[in-house]
Amino acid sequence: MIEKSITKEELLARAEKPAAEAMRLHAFYHGKTQTALRCRVRDLDDFAIWYTPGVAAPCRAIAKEPELVYDFTSKWNTVAVISDGTRVLGLGDIGPKAGLPVMEGKALLYKFLGGVDAVPIMLDTKDPDKIIETVLMLQPSFGGVNLEDISQPKCFRILDTLREQAEIPIWHDDQQGTASVVLAGLINAAKIVGKALDQMRIVFFGAGASNVACARLIFRYGADPSNCLMVDSRGILGKRRRDLFLRRAEYVQKWHMAQITNGEEIEGDIEMALRGADAIIALSQPGPDTLRPEWIRAMAKDAIVFAAANPIPEIWPWDAREAGAVVVATGRSDFPNQVNNSLGFPGIFRGTLDVRASTITDEMAIAAAESLAQMAEEKGLSPDYILPTMDEWDVFPREAAAVAMKAQEQGVARRATTYEEEYERAQTIIRAARDMTRALMEDGFIPAAPEPEEAAKEDKSHA
Repeated sequence: MIEKSITKEELLARAEKPAAEAMRLHAFYHGKTQTALRCRVRDLDDFAIWYTPGVAAPCRAIAKEPELVYDFTSKWNTVAVISDGTRVLGLGDIGPKAGLPVMEGKALLYKFLGGVDAVPIMLDTKDPDKIIETVLMLQPSFGGVNLEDISQPKCFRILDTLREQAEIPIWHDDQQGTASVVLAGLINAAKIVGKALDQMRIVFFGAGASNVACARLIFRYGADPSNCLMVDSRGILGKRRRDLFLRRAEYVQKWHMAQITNGEEIEGDIEMALRGADAIIALSQPGPDTLRPEWIRAMAKDAIVFAAANPIPEIWPWDAREAGAVVVATGRSDFPNQVNNSLGFPGIFRGTLDVRASTITDEMAIAAAESLAQMAEEKGLSPDYILPTMDEWDVFPREAAAVAMKAQEQGVARRATTYEEEYERAQTIIRAARDMTRALMEDGFIPAAPEPEEAAKEDKSHA
């Protein structure tokens, strides 16, 4: 439980500490990822195998049978993390160079949590057509692509177009990854409060890429869109929203949500939307006063509140609880029930790559969400535990196996496997990635950074 005795100032100080450490450690390590060899080099004679003249043999084989590229190269396990830097975290359009640390961080999570080799690629263009063209041209080198931190509405068109045209899986983590984890949390939150998802009134506060994707996946899972509401900065979405109608060609997804939600044609703001609602999925502006306690009090009995803005949730969890919410989730790791897409994408891509799937369908994302929800349920659900944490790393091979089975069921997998085989394969690959990192640390190839006090003394001695 969260102690209310923790003050806002203390929480803000806690939230600011990682930023100070990030500045120090990013400078010390000069980045977070590097290239490591997969094969052995016993002596320099091995260069004749790994490079010329020996490498010509697998090249000729791939030319005759292109699918062999997955057997003879690292394509089978390599993902490109691609961004134009137009919507980075909560920082907005900071550009491709400034966005690179985030994409490197994503690559780190892919490797440590999923055993996936990821390459950060920042594009110096905001043109969606050029982004689409570039991704399609990069396909031969990668087993999949993770789109990241691309502004809306173009992010929807980029993803939809690439999913139609690409031969490898294209994934937008801000959309699909967030949606998978939110769905998992909502499945278990509904069980705790004893409500059926298809009967619940859910309010989606924020109509950006993340919440539109959350709504789509939750509706696909069984929630009734006509009984749900979506709210943007101008109020509740609906068919009467003239401003959306005029920009429907630009905001295609938002206009679609205005057509299928809000069957009662309610008008008003977030306060109006929350009256009698069973749950709110908030991915809007950081708080803590974006959502007010009196609005939560007006929700239905045993309300569910997902306040997922970072770094400060739309409402403090204890305020939401005092106002009547039974289950409260945020995007922060220092509060219970962290809704974080890092619980999703490493395992989802692990399973996708292992069966060489051509795409990642909504059903595959739902399979991952159900796997997440089931693991938490097996450990014992409570209002403070609706999702596994990243420390419970068995969640990733379980997700991988569930995704691999669904990919085969839907006919998008190029390789066949059983649940047990994929679970063991994913466990082995992920464990190897973790063990390799620990070995590099223990042997000093990843050195320990000096403590802040030591670094300060060293700086003074050089002055």
